[in-house]
Amino acid sequence: QVQVVESGGGLVQAGGSLRLSCAASGSMARINVMGWYRQAPGKQRELVAIIARSGMTNYADSVKGRFTISRDNAKNTVYLQMNSLKPEDTAVYYCAANDWSKNYNYWGQGTQVTVSS
Repeated sequence: QVQVVESGGGLVQAGGSLRLSCAASGSMARINVMGWYRQAPGKQRELVAIIARSGMTNYADSVKGRFTISRDNAKNTVYLQMNSLKPEDTAVYYCAANDWSKNYNYWGQGTQVTVSS
């Protein structure tokens, strides 16, 4: 079992920055990819960015050049630096840790990010 806890959300004006953190704990041996997803009201949950233990990353086109995902493997922690935020980035942001042996995501409780115009 893996526990995932996010932190760092909040309210920011358009053009501002926020940094999200995600700490995972528990049985981490089968966890390779971790990442961030978001869900806006009335919309489906979508991928924002993911990162493997190797450091390989993948971003949604909508955040490329503005968001940066990073990882501290020793701390089992993933970060999402969000710059140049836009109102359309407003959503609940969820962290996920993927168990490769089951292709199963462990999810955090989510953290609200609100960008005002």
